Amino acid sequence: MVKLAAKCILAGDPTVGKTALAQLFRSDGVHFQNYTLTAGVDLVVKTVPVPDTGDSVELFIFDSAGKELFSEMLDKLWESPNVLCLVYDVTNEQSFNSCGKWLEKVRAQAPGTTLPGVLVGNKTDLAGRRAVDSAQAQAWALGQGLECFETSVKEMESYEAPFHCLAKQFHQLYRERVDAFHTLV
Repeated sequence: MVKLAAKCILAGDPTVGKTALAQLFRSDGVHFQNYTLTAGVDLVVKTVPVPDTGDSVELFIFDSAGKELFSEMLDKLWESPNVLCLVYDVTNEQSFNSCGKWLEKVRAQAPGTTLPGVLVGNKTDLAGRRAVDSAQAQAWALGQGLECFETSVKEMESYEAPFHCLAKQFHQLYRERVDAFHTLV
């Protein structure tokens, strides 16, 4: 049984639901938090079991403000990430369009490494106001090497899936590195 630790960067524009997603995940669906502006960075820590392994990954989720105002501070806090959770609002096309900028910013903190990640479209409960097509998001995510999810934090739908995916991706990278090491010995 192995317990790994992974630094997860939660990135996206303001008001897309990053904090609510992280808080709901940490509380196992018990605590839905209405929107409050994150000033700087909040840290959420949760251990995620990796299915069929007996292993687990402790995710250190850095929930950061989506405002450029905090940009310099983010550069320091975002150093050496292991996984990325990129969030946009399905009712806000600009928040989806900004994902490329956020992805570039996070990947710049881990040059030359594989950075597993997920793209999460939040607020699916607002179906009548949807501005970003699921297929469009899926295609973009695939092109960036990201897994794609949609969720409604408000309705508590699919909020765990992105983080379980991240834990599994990180664990898989770990296993590949261990196997590569064993072939050298």
